Amino acid sequence: MTLLITVFAAVAATVIWYNTKSDMKLGVLALMYWGASLMWLIDAVAEYIEIGAEYFTPAPIDMLNDAYLGLSVAALGLVIWLVIVLVKDPKGKIRALLKSDSK
Repeated sequence: MTLLITVFAAVAATVIWYNTKSDMKLGVLALMYWGASLMWLIDAVAEYIEIGAEYFTPAPIDMLNDAYLGLSVAALGLVIWLVIVLVKDPKGKIRALLKSDSK
């Protein structure tokens, strides 16, 4: 489930990045999700090598735990991306707000 959720997030972020001409650092978000997807793919291959065909018949509680982990990874990726966008301030809105408050 973690692999599936992060791949869906990576594909969605990539499609949005590709179809918009925005300077909101969407490429960074897409790369984070693709990196997480690659990490989970390697984890899945290693687990398959370890336990064999049992990998494809997980217990429902394991699937639920993996789904929570996948959603947590996707949410953490969004939080990190949001911090990057706020720090970089590509549209200059935060800078302008801080300058107007300091006067």
